[in-house]
Amino acid sequence: MKKIARDHQEYLLEALKDPDEAAAYLNAALEEKDGELFLIALRNVVEAHGMAKIARKAKLNRENMYRMLSEHGNPEFSSLWSLVNSLGFRLSVTPA
Repeated sequence: MKKIARDHQEYLLEALKDPDEAAAYLNAALEEKDGELFLIALRNVVEAHGMAKIARKAKLNRENMYRMLSEHGNPEFSSLWSLVNSLGFRLSVTPA
């Protein structure tokens, strides 16, 4: 069973290297209105692009970024903003 989970995670991370796939994945997580789920999705996207690389681009400490993206992370808006921008995405608000 662990091999299947590992294979799925490897497939997911490979797919999330595509900006369109990553954007759709993050938007789907946002639609669930669950902050923890969104942070897990964001962590997967960051992992797909390389934690150390994204931490440098976002000017964030890598260890703090891991903590911020944990299931119980509580990132500051400025850190979240920096992280999303470093991935090449932007946050926006649209009418419901």
